[in-house]
Amino acid sequence: MLKTYLSICLILFGIMISFSANAQGAKYTRTDTLKGTYSKARSWWNVLHYDLDVKFNYNDSSIIGSNKITYKIIESDTVMQLDLMQPMILDSIVMNSKKCEIKKEGNAHFVYLSTEQKVDKIQSVITYFHGKPKVAKMPPWEGGVIWAKDTKGNPWISIACQGMAAQVWFPNKDHMYDEPDSCTIRITAPKELITVSNGRLAMALMNADGTATYIWKVVNPINNYNIIPYIGKYTVVIDTIVGEKGVLDLSFWALEDNYAKAKKQLQQAKSMLRCFEYWFGPYPFYEDGYKLVEAPFLGMEHQSAIAYGNNFQNGYMGRDLSLSGWGLKWDFIIVHESGHEWFGNSISAKDVADNWIHESFTAYAENLYTEYLFGKKAGAEYVIGTRKAVANDKPIISDYNVNAGGSIDLYYKGANMLHGIRQVVANDSLWREMFRSMNLKFRHQTVVSSQIESYMASYLNLDLQKIFDQYLRTIQIPTLEYRIKKDKLFYRWTNCVKGFNMPLKIITAEKESWLTPTDKWQTMSYQDALFKADDNFFITTKLLE
Repeated sequence: MLKTYLSICLILFGIMISFSANAQGAKYTRTDTLKGTYSKARSWWNVLHYDLDVKFNYNDSSIIGSNKITYKIIESDTVMQLDLMQPMILDSIVMNSKKCEIKKEGNAHFVYLSTEQKVDKIQSVITYFHGKPKVAKMPPWEGGVIWAKDTKGNPWISIACQGMAAQVWFPNKDHMYDEPDSCTIRITAPKELITVSNGRLAMALMNADGTATYIWKVVNPINNYNIIPYIGKYTVVIDTIVGEKGVLDLSFWALEDNYAKAKKQLQQAKSMLRCFEYWFGPYPFYEDGYKLVEAPFLGMEHQSAIAYGNNFQNGYMGRDLSLSGWGLKWDFIIVHESGHEWFGNSISAKDVADNWIHESFTAYAENLYTEYLFGKKAGAEYVIGTRKAVANDKPIISDYNVNAGGSIDLYYKGANMLHGIRQVVANDSLWREMFRSMNLKFRHQTVVSSQIESYMASYLNLDLQKIFDQYLRTIQIPTLEYRIKKDKLFYRWTNCVKGFNMPLKIITAEKESWLTPTDKWQTMSYQDALFKADDNFFITTKLLE
């Protein structure tokens, strides 16, 4: 069974670390620095809006387009870094009708602006580009543009680019630190096909050359890698739900033959939204609506347009990642990828190194949804079951400023850390209030790990720093060493960071009680025949003779 489980996890996560340029401790290159550092050429200007206009040519797998970038000047400077991945070609950049000088270094393009950049002024440049973008080999893990066909042979096109980022197909300020506050997405493709994208459909234009241009508008901040077109023979299921901020528009864009399946599966999105709004607060993008879009790959958290490729079934491709049985009770892609609307899309990490903010909270949300449907015991069994996927290969938080992601443990080791903190809090009302307050405090912002760690500790009035350090910054799982002699229990923490101080609930023959171990031996009176640590804590125990 374990072998089967590990094979499932390899399918799910094994390639996900491809979005890190290097493993922690590796020798980083100039390319890593150019991609990962929020440098002066990026920091002096703040992106306000992308107006993206792209034509997709299925016959030769090419695209051609422009991106008008509107920005506000924070500091006076004239050198701007934009990013576009080879083999795409940046043809020109125009400002005030004049071409700008461009100096290229790898995928980084340094633009020399001829117009004075005055602080607080709003300016814009128009980028023109074309080429045959990198083709996805194993989306979403090894991403790029997907040039697929549906079962009837119709073109079916999309993009998955979290790892390599949006520069794989259009020029932009490709760093997680800064997001456009809004964007317009104009996609042109054969008129027989429908284009779906983020936000709301503003207009569909039938062109004289046999193509159609669909214009979608996003009015909220959005990660670059979330800006995605879906091009295919789509039909749409439309519905609504009354949520915390009023009526939320729902839709499921599916291939024509899958209308009935999509209608049925969309009902799960309703219970998911009710659960996550209860725990985390209002859905963060009411203005842009909520939709699922059938995609030619498994799934991705594209903001307000979740990529869905789970074949309209429960589980993860029909499997239970927790092996607890509970993971087959709901559709993994709908729940997990939609959870990212709160953690990843609304609250976003500034640096790839802190991507646990996206994945740990969202993996933990799977537990909360299971609990919402089937009770607290079921939710706990689910998250505890996912521990089998923990690799402890390297720390969850990696090196900063070099686009280096950490361990795949940012999913379920991180989720179990949060589950353990919930036990320490021992107050579900406060725990829920903290999540809702956090989502209000950091709504539509990019953050660093220290902000989230400090906020949780302050709100809960707990010293959590050593817990975060232990689970996020080491590969050590805390071990409680203990021995029982006559009527005494001796215990201490080992395999832990200095000063590790997480309280621990233990189960004895007659009752539950709490220990407050440190890395020093402690003693207490003990007369029970049974000693067991609560399974809700992700630790190991070791009985000493």
